[in-house]
Amino acid sequence: MFSEFAFKIFEESIQNYHIKDSVDQEFVNPYEKNDISHLLYRKNWIDTVQWHYEDLIRDPEIDPDAALILKRKIDASNQDRTDLVEYIDSYFLEKYRSVDVLNDATINTESPAWAIDRLSILALKIYHMQEEVDRKDASPEHIEKCTEKLNVLLEQRKDLSSAIDQLLYDIEVGKKYMKVYKQMKMYNDDEMNPVLRGQK
Repeated sequence: MFSEFAFKIFEESIQNYHIKDSVDQEFVNPYEKNDISHLLYRKNWIDTVQWHYEDLIRDPEIDPDAALILKRKIDASNQDRTDLVEYIDSYFLEKYRSVDVLNDATINTESPAWAIDRLSILALKIYHMQEEVDRKDASPEHIEKCTEKLNVLLEQRKDLSSAIDQLLYDIEVGKKYMKVYKQMKMYNDDEMNPVLRGQK
């Protein structure tokens, strides 16, 4: 199943990031560029770095100048994340290009890649909630609460994985069809963001 295949790559990316556990470490993709694994690994790495950016920027003692630099990095990361989702959707569009779509086929509320984006974030939630469960310095109450949350996340993984695999199957047999819209984010565009436009 594609969801299981993708989740294993997400776990690999997360584990590799946490060897050094630094947002500034060099990114090395172990997969060939023409392989979907390459896109999945890169996608999760972006998510993992951004997860830790979000931790850093919530430091109440953060220097304002450092916070501004970090905010710019988060903005760039969000754009990279969106780009990767669109690349992954392009992979599926090409893969299912020759499918004969049934007359009564329907469209899904989100594309396969945006569902996979949610699975990547979920892999991070599971990893970090497991860390909380395994903490030696935490109270029994904290561990119990985090164990309950972890169980919910694991159930969510099962449900989301099933939904992704069902969607891909339905596309493959023509029951659903893909129609991908570019995100058209406006806040990074010099002509659409009035603040940026005013600075030109």
